[in-house]
Order: sequence, then structure tokens, then C-alpha cells
Amino acid sequence: MERQPVGGGTRPFALVHTAEALHALERPAGRRALVMTMGALHEGHASLVRAAREHVGEHGQVVLTVFVNPLQFGAGEDLDRYPRTLDSDVVLAQEAGADAVLAPSAEEVYPGGAPQVRIGAGPMGERLEGATRPGHFDGMLTVVGKMFHLTRPDLAFFGQKDAQQLALVRRMVRDLAFGIDIVAVPTAREPDGLARSSRNRYLSPAERRSAVALSRALFAGRDRLAAQNALHHRAAWAPAGPGRALALDALGESRAAADAHAVARAVAAGPEEVRSAARQVLEEAARLSPPVVLDYLALVDPSDFTEITEDFRGEAVLAVAAKVGATRLIDNLPLTFDTPRAHPVQHPGGAV
Repeated sequence: MERQPVGGGTRPFALVHTAEALHALERPAGRRALVMTMGALHEGHASLVRAAREHVGEHGQVVLTVFVNPLQFGAGEDLDRYPRTLDSDVVLAQEAGADAVLAPSAEEVYPGGAPQVRIGAGPMGERLEGATRPGHFDGMLTVVGKMFHLTRPDLAFFGQKDAQQLALVRRMVRDLAFGIDIVAVPTAREPDGLARSSRNRYLSPAERRSAVALSRALFAGRDRLAAQNALHHRAAWAPAGPGRALALDALGESRAAADAHAVARAVAAGPEEVRSAARQVLEEAARLSPPVVLDYLALVDPSDFTEITEDFRGEAVLAVAAKVGATRLIDNLPLTFDTPRAHPVQHPGGAV
């Protein structure tokens, strides 16, 4: 058995390299939670492990895998450049609460070489990230499916930062009846808002300063939605007609009151206003030194990753991908469109 005790913690911990060795470990009575990674662990991965630990409790088992999956890298991408830091990964995993790390070889995952039979991501896998990186999601789903079989978890934890990946894994589990619960964990961010990523280490100090524009753009879209919706709700209580501007001014909306069009309209924010606010930040970032080179900005339905329409209601994802220097970064924010665009104007005395 390939058991290697690591560290001096009170919980048993093991680093193993085969599925056989993993299953030979004593398994607690509770559920097994899986956190899949490609290594180069950071605080974002630690948050997944902590969430898994909290979810399954002391009687459950948390397994973290470290495997740089060659099927997810296309021609010219950074497979050889991708950092391998297993020693520090093991330390972080144990400190975050994992019980075991499975770090298999390529032969263990793909005996005899690259698999001839793979899992296809379908139309959703051809959009956004899939359009930029053809075949990426087929490779991702293939290795996720394989790791599910190798580790036999009851539930698996994925970060919301990779929103399209999360959506596709959920779809695969549902469509192919894997019988595993998929749990989403919010994106871990640096103090300035930049989403934590293994690729952040590639950024120079100047590139790092430019890169924060990705999260700033997302926050701008989110804030436009919140601010416009707040105005919409407050304006609904102002009377119509000539007294509307004065009523809005009394509510503290003096800036809106000075804008006759805003006073007359005061509608809830729609998808295009959200896109516009985010796009403005990215256009400014394109003039930075070094510049942020936009790949895509999209506001999509998370069920299929198609662009939402102006009358959309429900959960959505505002997603961005861009290059800063030679490093490609992605980020996203979940948003909720729950306020009708058209509304009857009301005030305390009744509808007007």
C-alpha cells in the first residue's frame, strides 16, 4: 500500500498514488467528499477543502486529487509550463482539512495512453471557453468522470470561478446518472478582488495591476444592476406626472430628479445595461500598460450558457475572459434578474 503519513496533525493523513492504495485506507463511517485539482494549490483550493470538511463533518472523509490532465490542454497551451508543486500542495491540503491526497500518474488515470472513448460536452461545451479552447471541456469531463470512478465519492466540490465547468459537470452527473452530489463553492478572491488562480503566479507586478480590471468589470455590472433596481423600487412609490421629479427628490434621488428621462423611465436594470457597465471598465483597461486584451464578455443563462435576452428573469452569470501579457484569465459573478422591466407606477395613495 502506498501510504505516506504527512505532518503531525491529529487526524490520520495519507498521500497515495493509486486508486487501490486510496481504497485500502481505513474509510470513516461518513460520506466521502472529493476535491479535484490540477495542483499548484492556493487559498481558493483550500476553501474547497474547508467547505468539504464542514459538509461531511468529522465522521466523513475528504479526498483531494492532484493531476495535471493533458486532455484539457490544446495546441500551444501551457501544459509543460503548468506548475507542479506536489510537496507544498500536500501541506496545504492537510492544513485545510483533507484526509488524503491522491496524486496519480498519467498511466494510472489513462492506462495505455490517451483514451479512445471520451465524454463529449455537447453544444454547451462549444460556447465561450469551449469556442476559445476547442476540445477543452471534452477533456475535462473525461477526467472528471474517470476520477469519480477512481475515488468513488458521495459528493464533489467545485469552485464557482469555473462556472462553465461547474455547469457541465452538473449536467454530466444528471444526464449520465452518476449519483454524486455536486456542491458549488463561491469564488475565492484576493483583497483587491482578483479571483485566485494558479495562473496568477505568471503575472508580473505590472500585469497583476492590470488584471484586477476583470473583477472590477464584473463588480461594475453587478453594481449597475443593484443601483438601478434600487431606484426602480423607490421610484415606484413616486406619483406620475409633473410632481414626479419633486417626489423623487424628496426620496433622496436628486440626481435622478435632475434627469427628466431617468425620472420618466426609472425602470429596473436589464441585461444590456449590465453588459454596458462591465464593458466600459474593460474598454478603459484595454488602454492600460500592459493592456487587458478581451476575449469575451458574456451574460448567460447558467443552464446552457447562451446569452440572456432583455426580458430574462432568474439566475444568470456575468463572465469574462482576457489576456494580460501571456496569461489568460477568467472570472465570473452570479447575478439575479428578478424585477420586471415594465411596471405600474404606484405611490402610497394607490396606483396612478
